[in-house]
Amino acid sequence: MFRILVINPGSTSTKLAIFEDEDCKVSQTIYHDAGELSKYAHLFDQYEFRKKALLEFLEKSGYSPNDFSAVVGRGGLIRPIPSGTYEVDETMLEELRQAKYGEHASNLGAVLAHEIAKLAGVKAYIVDPVVVDEMWDVARISGHPEFERKSIFHALNQKAVARRAAAELGKRYEDVNLIVVHMGGGISIGAHMKGRVVDVNNALDGDGPFTPERSGTLPLTQLVDLCFSGKYTKEWILKRIKGNGGLVAYLGTNSAVTVQERISKGDQQAEIVYRAMAFQIAKWIGKMAAALKGEVDAIVLTGGIAYDQRYMVPWLKEYVSFIAPVLVYPGGDEERALALGVLRVLKGEEKSKSYKEEAEKWQRTKSS
Repeated sequence: MFRILVINPGSTSTKLAIFEDEDCKVSQTIYHDAGELSKYAHLFDQYEFRKKALLEFLEKSGYSPNDFSAVVGRGGLIRPIPSGTYEVDETMLEELRQAKYGEHASNLGAVLAHEIAKLAGVKAYIVDPVVVDEMWDVARISGHPEFERKSIFHALNQKAVARRAAAELGKRYEDVNLIVVHMGGGISIGAHMKGRVVDVNNALDGDGPFTPERSGTLPLTQLVDLCFSGKYTKEWILKRIKGNGGLVAYLGTNSAVTVQERISKGDQQAEIVYRAMAFQIAKWIGKMAAALKGEVDAIVLTGGIAYDQRYMVPWLKEYVSFIAPVLVYPGGDEERALALGVLRVLKGEEKSKSYKEEAEKWQRTKSS
């Protein structure tokens, strides 16, 4: 039996879980007061504060660091790498401490995991961070050499549900073609070909369909005109693309549940905007079907909005069922996905990867 500690830091919370093989024995979401977090100028300044909360969780749950076979943290903003389970090494830790590729709460995951693993004398890991990059070179071409399409998406949940879908189809993930749609605050749509995400929208920066709080891909010249109108700051524009776009901009809420309730009460504006979001998601599914040359074993819907069996899921099925069967796995159990990624390594079902080696390989590729 392998016991795994899972650490998943978010912007205002830290999700913790303890797994024994595939069974979750203890889980807790620790919410952090916004006022408390505001005391810290930089994300990494929160390290000791989050570590204290983690150790208190272990003590209250009746565990010590020595009880674990491995520790896994949510992977943060690091260099683009192939998917997989990675050992936390000094190269990764240094880049996360410096926020070399951007600040995000998940950057603390690997650092906290390393600290606890060091106390236990075991290894620390991350699994499928958001920067997983397996895109074809042709998919990176944007239309101008000064712009490159990037792979930043819900890799952890997409890979986890893709494996689940493949198993349901009676096949290995490496033997199927899937289109996976993660629908949450951000929406990412990936073309999974034989275990590799060969194309996907950059969900972090708002590329793709509009979402509960992101604008998605906008009419280009209208956006340029707005940027050079002299009326707005760069920060104002960026906030409209990510944070105050999508459902927030049209309907004043980022809650899909609230929108569904408004539709059920006859709100026609809510219905047309929500249906438009489904329409855009469906069109991106069609794009990924083309990328896979129409050879699609299944379309997989996941994320929080996949719980909506009244509007969103039926609408999407109407649009895309002609492409392939639609499988629905609502939610996004990140803690389980992290634990299972490490469990596969501990059981010898796959090998862990070296971040330093993959990062150096990526750098050589970019330099050539």
